[in-house]
Amino acid sequence: MQPAATNELHDASSTATLDPDEVEGAVADATMPAPPAVREPIDWLRIWPFLLLQALCGLVVWVGWSPVAVIVCIALYVVRMFGITAFYHRYFSHRTFRAGRIVQFAGAALAASAVQRGPLWWAAHHRKHHRHSDTALDAHSPHAHGFLWSHIGWIAARKNHPTDLSQVPDFAVFPELRWLDRFDLLVPFALLGALLGLGAALEQWAPELGTSALQMGVWGFCISTTLLFHATASINSLAHLIGRRVWPTKDKSKNSFVLAVLTLGEGWHNNHHWCPGTVRQGFRWWEIDISFYVLRVMSWVGLVSDLRPMPARALANSRRVG
Repeated sequence: MQPAATNELHDASSTATLDPDEVEGAVADATMPAPPAVREPIDWLRIWPFLLLQALCGLVVWVGWSPVAVIVCIALYVVRMFGITAFYHRYFSHRTFRAGRIVQFAGAALAASAVQRGPLWWAAHHRKHHRHSDTALDAHSPHAHGFLWSHIGWIAARKNHPTDLSQVPDFAVFPELRWLDRFDLLVPFALLGALLGLGAALEQWAPELGTSALQMGVWGFCISTTLLFHATASINSLAHLIGRRVWPTKDKSKNSFVLAVLTLGEGWHNNHHWCPGTVRQGFRWWEIDISFYVLRVMSWVGLVSDLRPMPARALANSRRVG
């Protein structure tokens, strides 16, 4: 039997699927659990390619730079950040809008090119995060586990590597998503190959641009991907440490204008933990939320639909604490 269409599937209830209303408006806890005494072991075999990727950024000293390489770097940062924020986060993790099966897979593939694992793995961990935010059960809480662990260490732990499909039964029924989740490095390697080919072609046919295959690989893939990862990871770490706390959530999430700009709207993290079920994370007109703006345009042309609006609590000034 073929899986049901995405729009129908989103209406199916499941106790393992995050109900956005379960965690909206939770009252802040008076105490936080102490950090665990024992850290999960790191799987160095799996983490070394990630460390190598960042080390390869140093090749910029030899390959130099060119305007076209820097433009590609920035463009891929922005486009792939949208894939992470709009699809991995707001769609697969929180179901804040609907998409047909083709757009669903395209969004998943775009986000997968950011080298942040597959859509099911990402969403499963994020749903757990919202259930246990800033407790010992939260895999990347800086309050429970420390800054470095919340920023990068947790992804290297053996315990956090498998995909817990019980957390994402609504999307686990799609074979193409399970395939992408299992072979999550195929899209990044395809992107790297395309960048190397583009650089080689430009070096031969447009030498006045001053780029090359290696330069395009370093700027378009290594530097862009490294910046993208650390900006995304800052929401797990920095967005629970610095910024302004506006709403009385049960965790230590905060709002940050700087992080919101760097992550296309994810920096309004306290807003998000207050109302995780809405597609919009910038509640006020001045709270820039680029991912929401793009999703709204996509809804106008029929690529996505049913963007979940802000609930009344998002504008309830009487509930604000800052």
